[in-house]
Amino acid sequence: MFQLQHTQNRKPGWSLDERDPKFIENIMPILGILYNYYFRVQTSGWENIPEGKVLFVGSHNGGLASPDTSMMLYDWLRRFGTQRPIYGLMHPKVWEVFPPAAEMAMKGGAIMAHPKMAYAAFKAGASVLVYPGGAEDVFRPHQMRDKIYFAERRGFIKLALRENVPIVPAISWGAHDTLIVLADLYNIMQQFHKWGMPWLFDVDPLVFPVYLGLPWGLAVGPLPNIPLPARIYTRVCPPIVFERYGKEAASDRKYVNECYELVRSKMQEELDNLIKIASK
Repeated sequence: MFQLQHTQNRKPGWSLDERDPKFIENIMPILGILYNYYFRVQTSGWENIPEGKVLFVGSHNGGLASPDTSMMLYDWLRRFGTQRPIYGLMHPKVWEVFPPAAEMAMKGGAIMAHPKMAYAAFKAGASVLVYPGGAEDVFRPHQMRDKIYFAERRGFIKLALRENVPIVPAISWGAHDTLIVLADLYNIMQQFHKWGMPWLFDVDPLVFPVYLGLPWGLAVGPLPNIPLPARIYTRVCPPIVFERYGKEAASDRKYVNECYELVRSKMQEELDNLIKIASK
């Protein structure tokens, strides 16, 4: 379909064709049970999604399980079905460390977190979901649970500017209680690595959390987890449209920074309001 897929679709995550609508339809009942009875999700704002392509930008919680991500996708699918596709950008390290999980995620619409894949999805007429904070966000310490955290990554702003698409923020609160991240020991472990200690699976994990959760009790490192049944609140915010778009805008560092701060501040404001609602 695109040159990218002709040259790179031999590698997992580098093709849009791995998405399997039948697989998605088959897992919807399971997601529905988790949505309604396990996480008891309360959501709002879906009327804010405009027609056409959008860049869904989220901040997520809950470790590798990241239940707010799957619950957000469930809400998208039950409203738009598989006919309005959305592709989620997933960190390449998932393919390195957890290949079975990556293969399942690809069937649901996960693609490699790389600009070329995002551009290919937009050219195909699909929307894209990105969590700029990545591992640092999903494993952020519990004391940071009320903060929007992008780890200073601005690539998603450049993507929206180049593709002339609105950013639709997707926020959540509550998934941080599905496991309790006490601290991040990455800087300490990174020093040990410099002294000769190898990374597990020879993969730099970017984070090294200490957390309380299932099934380990107290866990050290970015291990897979079973989420605790905490209530999750999600909200889709009004789209953010910038004043300028195009390659020139995306190459303007000052303008990119301004757009980044606008998105971060708007999402923080929405998260603060969501927390007030959830705390009543």
